[in-house]
Amino acid sequence: MKLQLARGLAIKPSSIHGKGCFATVDFKKRHKIAEYAGEKITNAEARRRSHRRMLRICEVNNRWSLDGSRGGNGTHYINHSCSPNAFMQILHNHILFRALRDIEAGEEITIDYETTLHSDDKRCICGAPNCRGTINR
Repeated sequence: MKLQLARGLAIKPSSIHGKGCFATVDFKKRHKIAEYAGEKITNAEARRRSHRRMLRICEVNNRWSLDGSRGGNGTHYINHSCSPNAFMQILHNHILFRALRDIEAGEEITIDYETTLHSDDKRCICGAPNCRGTINR
């Protein structure tokens, strides 16, 4: 099954890690980039799946999560950076990505994951000058 990408996004090799999500159009500061898509699962199921090497799971609320590796739209390739150009906003049980600053076509979209299902000592490899060394805060 072919991945149906969100409008304005492309998946390409990333200098941060594996594949990344790149803008194909300009995004203005605070404007919506895309909505996270994936299989709706309970948080208990998300914890069961957390043993995977590559996690593509985002928590929606205290009961539900979305697994972008199943039914995702490319936003599950948004990599972590300690110096991100976008942020995640949960609004009415929808996970939205918004531009933290103006983003030009061709730039990799990144967010600060802050807290994840990864262990707190999961090493960060973003390469930002202000890198804190771990993905979780």
